Amino acid sequence: MIGSLRCCPLYEESEVFIFVDGPRDECDREAVAAVTDFAHTITPHVFSSPLNKGLGASIIAGVTTIIRQYGRAIVLEDDLRLMPGFLLYMNESLDRYQNDKRIIAACGYGLKVKRPKDYTGDVYLGERASSWGWGTWADRWNAVDWEVKDFQELASNKADQKAFNRGGSDMYGMLKDYMEGRNHSWAIRFCYAQYRQGLYSVHPFKSLVTNEGYGVDATNCTQSYSRFKVELSDAMQFEMPKELMPDEQILRQVRWYHSIPLRIYSKIRKILNL
Repeated sequence: MIGSLRCCPLYEESEVFIFVDGPRDECDREAVAAVTDFAHTITPHVFSSPLNKGLGASIIAGVTTIIRQYGRAIVLEDDLRLMPGFLLYMNESLDRYQNDKRIIAACGYGLKVKRPKDYTGDVYLGERASSWGWGTWADRWNAVDWEVKDFQELASNKADQKAFNRGGSDMYGMLKDYMEGRNHSWAIRFCYAQYRQGLYSVHPFKSLVTNEGYGVDATNCTQSYSRFKVELSDAMQFEMPKELMPDEQILRQVRWYHSIPLRIYSKIRKILNL
């Protein structure tokens, strides 16, 4: 991730902050120390936790720290590879859509979505933000209810669950798993806030990010196959319409990636380790 980030124009003039979570056990301690030492070669702004917070708590604390100081943040995790245009894309989208209160986040990752013939622009609106290279603004971030205080209301309302799952058939299940302690995801809570507030996220037709964190050492994605491997963009300029509108053709394509049939296929590939 760092190697590809350094190849992005605007990197040299960007302030970089690194948050390193603490070791989960004694076996992790040496590796975490090595990561921390490496982080100090990149930036003096290194926050190293002595205790393991877990991914969700670590991300929330780190982003909150930066948001408070700068009013916006671009967030990257360590298993991403970025295209050279990533920072140009992210800064332009954060500038362009800052005052569009319908938009909760600008995402550098985009699925393989076919652009409709009559569609203009290099970006589209989605119903589900991606955690793979993204940015947001203080007012959107601060409006997220990380405790999900209305979960019992959601849990007792099948129609509401179905509506939430329009962003992906796994959405309600992931949130339920978080509430019952089976995962520690910050992203599903962010996406629930997106749904609950009726907001969109911005994505490129050709992705500026790829996730390479698949394999036996991954935290969440241990299989080598992924339906989320995408076509990458080499663009350095982007057409971003000021009045960006949701497109039903695009939304249907995005929903397919999170549909039950495709998830079953992916599960079979994972079980067979294909």
